[in-house]
Parts: sequence; C-alpha cells; structure tokens
Amino acid sequence: MTLNRLSQKRLTGALLAVGLSLSAGAADAALSPEQDALIKKGEYVAVAGDCVACHSTEGGKPFAGGLGLATPLGTIYSSNITPSKKDGIGNYTLEQFEHAVRDGVRGDGANLYPAMPYTSYAKISDDDMKALYAYFMQGVQPVDTPSTPTALPFPFNVRLSMAGWNLLFLEKGAFKADPSKSDQVNRGAYLGEALAHCSTCHTPRNALMAEQGDKALGGSSLGTWFAPNITSDAVSGIGNWSTDEIAGYLKTGHAPGKAQAAGPMAEAIDHSLSHLSDSDLQAIAVWLKQTTPVSQEGQAKAADQFGSPANYVDTLRGVPRPADADTMTGWQVYDGYCASCHQPDGRGSKDGGLPSLINNTALGHLNSDNLVMAILHGVQRGAESKDVAMPAFDHLLSDTQVATLSNQLLKQFGNDQASVTPQRVKELRAGGKPSPLLELAHWGMGIAGLIVILLFALFFVRRRRH
Repeated sequence: MTLNRLSQKRLTGALLAVGLSLSAGAADAALSPEQDALIKKGEYVAVAGDCVACHSTEGGKPFAGGLGLATPLGTIYSSNITPSKKDGIGNYTLEQFEHAVRDGVRGDGANLYPAMPYTSYAKISDDDMKALYAYFMQGVQPVDTPSTPTALPFPFNVRLSMAGWNLLFLEKGAFKADPSKSDQVNRGAYLGEALAHCSTCHTPRNALMAEQGDKALGGSSLGTWFAPNITSDAVSGIGNWSTDEIAGYLKTGHAPGKAQAAGPMAEAIDHSLSHLSDSDLQAIAVWLKQTTPVSQEGQAKAADQFGSPANYVDTLRGVPRPADADTMTGWQVYDGYCASCHQPDGRGSKDGGLPSLINNTALGHLNSDNLVMAILHGVQRGAESKDVAMPAFDHLLSDTQVATLSNQLLKQFGNDQASVTPQRVKELRAGGKPSPLLELAHWGMGIAGLIVILLFALFFVRRRRH
C-alpha cells in the first residue's frame, strides 16, 4: 500500500517552483516578521518531508496533487494540498491539518491510505506542525484544480477499513528525544524517523503492508526498485560507510567508490535531502551509524566490496554476432550497449562521472532489482543535479537480453550469489508483482458470494417446504 511514489517520475525543478510560490504567497505586506519566519520554517519542514514530490505532477502546479502513486493494490492519486478553498485544504483548521498529517484522516472524516506516510509524520513536533500549517496556508499559491479520485478495487476502496488498520499499526505521539543520546543523534533520528520518513521505503512490510519494526531500515522491495538495508550493519547495511560518505551521498546522490543514487532515492535527494542544511545531513548520517544493525543471511560481504576489472575484448574478436539477439552472450550485450560509457574493463571514467561497476552497490546486493531497473529505465536525475544520466534500454533490449547482461555483470562486477531471470525482468518491466492481498480479496469475495447464494438457496428450500 505504500509507495510507489518512488517508482514515479517526480516533478523536475519542483523546489524552485516552491520557492517562487513562497515569495508570491508571502508578498502580502500584512505579514509580521514573526509570521514570515514561521512560514519560512514551515517551508524547510515541507522540504524535509518531501511533500512536493508526491503532491505535484510533472508540468503541474506545486502541491496541486494528481500524481498517480503505483502501489501493489492499485494506483493512488495524491490530493490537492494547496490552500484552495474549493479543491484543496484552504478550509482546514490547524486541528484538521494535524489530524490529516498525523492520523491519516481528511477534513471530511475520510481515511487516507498510508501511501501518504502519516505513520511517520505522526512523530512531527507541535512546533514544526504549526510552521507547516502556516506555510501551506500562507506560503503556497492556491490552485483550484480537483485531483483525480482514487479508485482501488473492492474491498480496498472502502476507506473506513483503514480505521481498523490504524488501530493495529499506527503509533501515535510526537517524537521523543532519547536522553541517553547526543543532541545530534536525536536531531538525526527526528529527521529520519519523522520528516524524511526513511522507514517508509527501507523497512520491510508484513502481509498487511505494515512496517516490521523488528527489521527497521533493513531493506524492502518497492515493487520495482529495492530500498536497501541502511542500518549500521557493516555487511548487510552501511556500517562500513563513514558519516561524511553518508552525508555526501544524501546531498549529491554520489558516494565515490560505493554508490550512486537512482530511482526513488535519486528523486528524494533531488527534491528534498539535497536542500537540507549540512548540519542536518550530518545528523542523519550520525543517527544511521548508530541504528540497530539488521543482518541478511547470505550476504557474504558489504555490497561495495565486490568485483574485479573485466578483460573480455579478445574473446569477441572474429566472433560474429548471432542473428538472434536473444542468443548473444553477456559480454556481447555489454560490449554493444555498456562499454562505451563504463569502459570495457568496467572501471568507468577517470573523473567518476561515468561510474565504475567495480565496488558498486547496485551490483553487490542479493536483491538485483535495482540493477535491472537501471538498465530498463536508466538513471534520471533532476535538473539541479550535475550527475550524468544513464539512458534507458527498455526499448532496445528484450527480457532475455537484460537477464543475460545482468547475470554477466553480477558474475564479473558484483555479487555472484544473485541472479536475474527473464521472468523477473518481465515483472519489473510491467511494474512489479501485484499484492497477494488482491488475490486473497478476490478469493474472499468469491467465498462470500458463494455463502450468500447458499443462504438464499436454503431460505427458498425451507420456504417451499413450509
């Protein structure tokens, strides 16, 4: 039910538009210095919470909603959260705003789906909530445009069912600092647990799509992309990263010799994390370094410790390419589509602009979905990023070719315990597997229908006898 804000293409340059809307909205001379400061604080909170990413469409007005968020249960459309009194939240009181953000209940009393990460936002402090309310009411331009209604299949379209889900899984209460931790760790924990809602993507979920607290930040599939383990575990997580490497990655999406951001993480960096202060990024890094480690069975060494340079060129000389492209070897596919950027040996460019495939975390995890997704959809970064984008190959390579290439890359440059099948490529290309809850719901509906028919039949039989 969560996510995939993360598999959607975000609004390019959205934060610039947000800044412009703040200038326009705050232009009313009646604002006092205190109110202006509160609005600016609220803008920073909104940036840390990455609100614009889900509530804006490409080419649309900031916060006007309408973005389709792909989830295992169907597409959920984000709502208009501008101060429009007609289509947005302009009529919300502070109490109604808090109820929506913290408890997932709209102003009209209807429940929100946890694609909106209110389970994390429940921890937002009272002061930040007031600042956030001031920003959305006075620092954002109203947009009188209704958002697309969400229409999930029955029974998930019954929003009241979320009230029961909330009773089971929503932990209420603002963030409480741990007195045994430093101010920096507590600041990082507040940012990571509440505003940046890291667990929404990086914590695995149970059968009812609720986060598994005992495996917090231990890595989770988002349907297509995979949010890796970011706990302090030195092998399965990022425990072998320095705080500077983590903070630098959060700011730029690049950790030299380790990783480069792609997919939903790249979007979160471009639109949110890269705009946080250096001190806040350091706080998040320090917090992550002391999180409870979560290990994964089968992960032999850290994801950035795999691979060696390739030397395959001589094996291709004089060997004709097969007529059937699906019978090409992994090195033939690599040579034709990858070597011009990543170099024949896989080392990438000397300046790091074209990343090395050696010691690259995209190839070092047991879950290889990110490798496949990068090949299919490329690495798209926002206009503000200086990173070189990787082109998409979904229209050039078949499922078999992508699987053949991926397995060759894993064998040479990555974790050879991981593997890719054409079937998995096909699933990822189609958007991932649907939730098993859908099938259970269909079976449940069928059984319920059969029971109703049997009851009716029994009723009429008894009536005829009577």
